[in-house]
Amino acid sequence: MSSDPSLPALSAIELRRLIGSKQISPVELLEACIARIEAVNPLVNAITATCYERAREEARAAERAVLDGAPLGLLHGLPLGVKDLEATAGLLTTYGSALYRDHVPAADNVLVARLRAAGAIVTGKTNIPEMGAGANSRNVVWGATGNPFNPNLNAGGSSGGSAAALACDMLPVCTGSDTGGSLRIPAAKCGVVGFRPSPGVVPSSRKLLGWTPISVVGPMGRTVADACLQLAASAGPSASDPLTYALDPLEFLVPQPVDLGSLRVAYTEDFGACAVDDDIRRTFRAKIDAMRHLFRRCDEIALDLGEVHRCFDVLRAESFVAGMQAAYERDPASLGPNTRANYEMGARMSLLDSAWAQAEQTRILQRFQAAFADYDVILSPTTPVSPFPWTQLYAETINGEPQENYYRWLAPTYVVTLTTHPAISLPCGLDHAGMPFGLQVVGRFRADRQVLGVAHAMEQAFAASTALRRPLPRPELLEPAEPALTSIVTAPPVFGAAAGQAGTSAV
Repeated sequence: MSSDPSLPALSAIELRRLIGSKQISPVELLEACIARIEAVNPLVNAITATCYERAREEARAAERAVLDGAPLGLLHGLPLGVKDLEATAGLLTTYGSALYRDHVPAADNVLVARLRAAGAIVTGKTNIPEMGAGANSRNVVWGATGNPFNPNLNAGGSSGGSAAALACDMLPVCTGSDTGGSLRIPAAKCGVVGFRPSPGVVPSSRKLLGWTPISVVGPMGRTVADACLQLAASAGPSASDPLTYALDPLEFLVPQPVDLGSLRVAYTEDFGACAVDDDIRRTFRAKIDAMRHLFRRCDEIALDLGEVHRCFDVLRAESFVAGMQAAYERDPASLGPNTRANYEMGARMSLLDSAWAQAEQTRILQRFQAAFADYDVILSPTTPVSPFPWTQLYAETINGEPQENYYRWLAPTYVVTLTTHPAISLPCGLDHAGMPFGLQVVGRFRADRQVLGVAHAMEQAFAASTALRRPLPRPELLEPAEPALTSIVTAPPVFGAAAGQAGTSAV
């Protein structure tokens, strides 16, 4: 059927309102999103496997529910992109790994099941690095995701496909997850919102180490309100994640009102521990100068978080050892360089290392609380460098200084991960290179609603400033990436019968 090509650019909140008021049909919206994907995705390679025919059936059912006056979920009729780390029933889930080229789960995991129960229509998967390792969304199954502002540059990761799909208006709702910054970094690089909730707010049923607080799943969106909508549809306890706890998911639906003029705001360029490019430091200082008048106070602070890098090394490696042991022992060459490096790092560690890291994380949390005695939120750059070519696996140097490993450049986000505080990356204009700049807003311990409320108020204030408002890409003006984004694919994906039945297709 014909559809309005402008629909995919509307916010998820607005689209859900239009569906509920019968002003647009879920069928019309889905067809508009599919047309947008077909037009734009070849330029950025954000969407991987798709299930269009099944989605069309579900959109028709969603349309009937609206016409019949049936109760509608929070996400009723909204096309959904699911990060390729999350299991989707009948739809190829590769984890970006050659080991899973033909893996088609029989059931959705808890996150996907909740979003579908809220009325979302799974339309496709979004690209990632292999096994979610690193912040450059490229793998041998699907290739690389290019940045919506310049496809020759990277889109961040590991939720890079979701961030690029949102930025390019391909889908109104996309999922993300975050260990060292995988929600926040791609959001920053693509000019969208990525929220890392406190551990236990949203269940992550795929964690092998269920008690670890460093890995979470959370929402992405073009606006804070859109992220809140997805959060309200996915939050709440589940025995699949032992860190979850009883809460009212609907408390996240509408950002709480915040008077920016009452806020005591602290800012730091580097948390006293992170390498940050000098140009990013200058950009950040200019952003702070442009917004400081909004707040009651806006002060630079010094932090001492202890041995944050070694602590993160150990805790991250533990999770990779848990997940990769069988594959590594069977064939180390089956793993890519990032996942293999993490496994080998962890395999060399001892119980003494693990015990020390657990204790040091507790000390980091305690040290971090001192800053919140005088301040409500802490601001920082989300990423320490501007987007670099996707052909470069990671930021090897910052200010000419070699980085110790492939993820050390993620430090401004992973130091916050270790504190377990909620954090959001908010679009904040452009950086020195004309690429999106992400502002990380870190809140008090377990103060998720406050962080979302602050970010929402800042977003509204930024809209009046050319230096601070969310930048918008112009996909229609982009040229194909060189080399092609799919050029690192070594062999075509192999699809199982179930995947074919679900309408799976490669880009």
